[in-house]
Amino acid sequence: MNPVVGLAAFVAVSIATAAIGFYGLRISRTTGDFYVASRTVPPWWNASAIGGEYLSAASFLGVAGLILLSGTDALWFPVGYTAGYLMLLLFVAAPLRRSGAYTIPDFTEARLESKAVRRVTSLVVVAVGWLYIVPQLHGAALTIRISTGLPAWVGSLAVVVVVCLTVVAGGMRSITFVQAFQYWLKLTALAVPVVFVLLVVAGGQTEAVAGLQSNPTQLPAAGPYQNISLMVALLFGTLGLPHVLVRFYTNPDGQSARRTTLIVLGLLSVFYLFPTVSGVLGRVFAPELARSGQADALVLLLPGRLVGGTAGELLSALVVAGAFAAFLSTTSGLVVSLAGVISQDVFGGSVRGFRLAALLAAVVPLCFAFLTDSLALAGSVGLVFAFTASTICPVLLLGIWWRGLSDAGAIAGMVTGAVLCGGAMVSGTLLGPGNSPAWLAQPAAWTVPAAFAVMVLVSRATRNRVPLNVARVMTRLHVPERPVATER
Repeated sequence: MNPVVGLAAFVAVSIATAAIGFYGLRISRTTGDFYVASRTVPPWWNASAIGGEYLSAASFLGVAGLILLSGTDALWFPVGYTAGYLMLLLFVAAPLRRSGAYTIPDFTEARLESKAVRRVTSLVVVAVGWLYIVPQLHGAALTIRISTGLPAWVGSLAVVVVVCLTVVAGGMRSITFVQAFQYWLKLTALAVPVVFVLLVVAGGQTEAVAGLQSNPTQLPAAGPYQNISLMVALLFGTLGLPHVLVRFYTNPDGQSARRTTLIVLGLLSVFYLFPTVSGVLGRVFAPELARSGQADALVLLLPGRLVGGTAGELLSALVVAGAFAAFLSTTSGLVVSLAGVISQDVFGGSVRGFRLAALLAAVVPLCFAFLTDSLALAGSVGLVFAFTASTICPVLLLGIWWRGLSDAGAIAGMVTGAVLCGGAMVSGTLLGPGNSPAWLAQPAAWTVPAAFAVMVLVSRATRNRVPLNVARVMTRLHVPERPVATER
């Protein structure tokens, strides 16, 4: 790839992101604008923004790379990422919107009337956010190195700088505009190159399809346990992602939240067609990337290899722009959600506190990204989903649907899930890729049930700690809002 073309694509998407973010500054004035865009974001706009922040490095680069490495086993990732939103639609979206909270800790404190629950939830949310930001910065480092030849750290640093500028400028209001734009940029950046590559293949290289069956699988075939555990992580983990959940606070009402989720399901289904096709094309035409450890770079390199010439360079530039849109949009959403939590718990909840918290939320994972490396973006994000499914998801589901949840049960369950899943993640890292047993490499199948079980058992043992006003709170969560009257 021509370094000048790659650098131009990166600069263009960064300038566009900053410009849209600063536009949002013109209409971001109140605390509500910074935290939840004053709850005025319509469904289509909000769905595009959710698609923008949810489709991260794991979706843009990692899914195709995993399909290149392991074939059909990797299809569980796009299926799980999308199906998780169906559970979100059925169990969480509308009740969470009706809670009136700004953040997940706001919800748990209001539901359980406990400052201790709020503190534990805040720590877990911050941990999840930082764990999720690090793979985005790894993806940016890989992309900048492949596309421009610059040192990898430049990509990570550039993403943090652009994100801090846009988030500090206008908070949730700015980021909503940015992420909606970036979803459509990412979709275009994957769809157009895939269509061109398919046209080239159909025009004279179809005989290479025979290589699909002989291409060796680079990763061991996943067994039933790994597939089940992965789906548990993706389905339940989606319910607890802080940057996704905060989006439902921006809808005007519960009906809009449900409609937003339905639209998101459609947008994700369309998007995941293209990394899946890219991965299949990679197994046919670029299997050497799997053997050289460059599987995550498949989407970046495929257009230049199969199309070539000026057209190939332009398509590669479009992919680079889409990749950086993925890193920027997901990191922006995570920084906004973390800034909301940190600012309320540490800096008093003001706009100034939000801005200070945003800087802290971005700089800490940047330091971790400089000290670590990732060769499997989708796999690393999958572990973050497992951690989220073992901590935030149980307290949300039980808090919304079970009157018997107590503050002691919520804390015990979250701590249990964090210790078990976090311990499995650390052990797997120490043992190294390929050396971890399945129950450590994919821990969600046992850590999620354990967290739920502890939460229920401890709550039953501490029935006296269930809030007295639980009936009123549950009514608020589950009784639909009245339609807003309009003048005729």
